Amino acid sequence: MNLELKTIVVLALAAAPAAAQVKGLTGAGATFPYPIYSKWFDEYHKVKPELQINYQSIGSGGGIRQVTEKTVDFGATDGPMTTQQQFKVDGRILHVPTVLGAVVPAYNLKGVEDLKLSGPILADVYLGKITRWTDPAISQLNAAVKLPDAPITVVHRSDGSGTTYCFVDYLSKVSPEWKKKVGVNTAVNWPAGLGGKGNEGVAGLVKQTPNALGYVELIYAKQNDIAYASMLNKSGKFVKASIESVTAAAAGVAMPKDYRVSITDAAGEGAYPISTFTWLLVYEKNDEGKGAVLKDFLRWMLKDGQGMASALGYAPLPASVNAMVAKSIEAIK
Repeated sequence: MNLELKTIVVLALAAAPAAAQVKGLTGAGATFPYPIYSKWFDEYHKVKPELQINYQSIGSGGGIRQVTEKTVDFGATDGPMTTQQQFKVDGRILHVPTVLGAVVPAYNLKGVEDLKLSGPILADVYLGKITRWTDPAISQLNAAVKLPDAPITVVHRSDGSGTTYCFVDYLSKVSPEWKKKVGVNTAVNWPAGLGGKGNEGVAGLVKQTPNALGYVELIYAKQNDIAYASMLNKSGKFVKASIESVTAAAAGVAMPKDYRVSITDAAGEGAYPISTFTWLLVYEKNDEGKGAVLKDFLRWMLKDGQGMASALGYAPLPASVNAMVAKSIEAIK
C-alpha cells in the first residue's frame, strides 16, 4: 500500500461516525412494558441489522439500581426515580415516556366473569382487613354475582417494581390508612399476601391458585387468560381497563418538563383509575457513539413504534406528549 493510499484509509477511518462502531446496547428494568419493548427491539433490529438491543426484564427497582451503578446503557421503570435517587447518579438522567398502560386486579374465581371492585376495598384486602370473598363490602358491589365463601389468597410483587409503585400510588390516594401505614414506593412492607417475582410471577401465582387476587399489567392478564376486575373510578363509574380508558386517564394531565407524573385516580367518567406512563431512563451524556444510537432509536420509537402499542394492550403517547418528548431527546449526547 503506497503512502497516498494509507493516508486516504486513515482519513476515511477518522471521518467514520462513532455511532457506526456501536454494535449493541444493553438495558434492564420494568417487566410492565417488556412485551412492547421486546417487539420494538426486534422490529428496530430489522431496520438496523447491525445493531442489537438486549433488554433484561428484572423489575423497575433493578432498572433504577443498574442505571445508578452504570452497568447498563439505559434503564426502564414504571415508577419515576425520586430526586434523591437521581442525585446518586453520576450525570443527569432523562425520563423518556414510551407508552401508557394499566395495572389490573387479576383474580381466579370459578364462574365469576364480571367482578367489580373499588380502591378502598383493594386497600383493605392488601391491609389484611378484608379476608374473604363474601365480605359485605365486596358482596354489596357484586349483588348479582355468586362469590365463593372462601379466604382471599392475596398475591403481590416480591421484587422492586414499577407496577407496584403504580398500584400503591393509587391505594395511597383512595385510602388514608394505606398512605399512613404502607405508603408509596417500588417496594413496600406488605401487611398480607404471597410474593411473586415480576408480572410473570404474580400472573402465574394467580392463575394456579383458586380464590387468588393479585395485580398485574393488563397484557399479562390477557396473555395468561386471567380475569380482571372493573374498578370504581373517581367519577363513580365502573371502568374496565382498556386502551381507551387508559388514554382517558391521561387526558388533561399537565405534563411536567421532566415527565415524572402520576395519572392514578384520574378524573373523568371514562378514566381507568390504575393507569400509568412507563419510562426509559437514559443518560444525558453517554459513551462515545451511544448517544447518537439512542437518539436514533427513540426517534423511531416515537414515529413508528407507537403504532405497535395498541395491539399489545398499551396506549400510545398522546400527540402533545409525543411532540414534547421528540424535542427533549435532542439533549442526549
